[in-house]
Amino acid sequence: MEGARRDRRVLVDQSSMDDAGVFAYGRGEALVQTADFFTPVVDDPFDFGQIAAANALSDVYAMGGRPLTALALMCVPDGLAREVVREIVRGGLAKMREAGASVLGGHSVRDPELKFGYAVTGVVRRRRMLLNAGARPGDRLLLTKPIGTGVLSTALKQQRLDLALARRLARHMAALNRAAAEAAVEFGARAATDVTGFGLIGHASQMADASGVSLRLVPARSWFLPRALELAAEGVAPGGLYKNRDFYGPRVGGVAPPEPVALALHDPQTSGGLLLAVPARRARALVEALKRRKVWVAEIGTVIPRVPHTIELAAP
Repeated sequence: MEGARRDRRVLVDQSSMDDAGVFAYGRGEALVQTADFFTPVVDDPFDFGQIAAANALSDVYAMGGRPLTALALMCVPDGLAREVVREIVRGGLAKMREAGASVLGGHSVRDPELKFGYAVTGVVRRRRMLLNAGARPGDRLLLTKPIGTGVLSTALKQQRLDLALARRLARHMAALNRAAAEAAVEFGARAATDVTGFGLIGHASQMADASGVSLRLVPARSWFLPRALELAAEGVAPGGLYKNRDFYGPRVGGVAPPEPVALALHDPQTSGGLLLAVPARRARALVEALKRRKVWVAEIGTVIPRVPHTIELAAP
């Protein structure tokens, strides 16, 4: 409520545009809380449950935290087969178990459109907490998942993906950010956020604003999932991509990339990877640690002092 006194135990709330709220609890520790749910992005209900769980857990990992418990949130249309509901819930439970989180219960309501997700509570050591406000000039920027899930999910709905790529897309979105977060904390990343609905440019802009810096990105085709650029060039893209571009596009300067790349940089991601800012002296060690953990990683740019544009694109 506007004007209400903030509890001093609230360390992070919505005002900082971070990924989750943080509440001081215990000696040197804090609770991390978040909630996320959405409509299906794949056809298989078990896969959808896994992806929804991974996506909800991601906000805890982006804060450097460890998930503890979760409550399922579900909107169920009349007439939806019980076996579909059962498979969605089963997929979510399987992913929560993989994360080491306990599902304590949940809540469901009738709704014209199917939606599923979780409210998640985690724990983080206060001195090792990752925020989006810690990036400093000279830091290296790392990305821990390729982007393009919005474009590919749209292509899937239009029946334009072959089975192999559809399966790869599902595995990609169901992959936890756990290993990436653990490595980021261990090797001293300064700032982190997960790349989700606002696309890479949007979430990078939020990190830049919170940190009082600008980010110089050097776009490369290797950042994107297979066929993402090809499909974007053909106009296969979710509506959220164009909304992201309208909002964040004016904040981008520098060298204009090819149009498919410019579009895909705004692609809204489901269960995307982490964007990390790490001191230059630690960047190589963090990259090697991520690779040892079998985490895809790309160095995508650097943090620079504040310039008129929040994001500056540079040629390779």
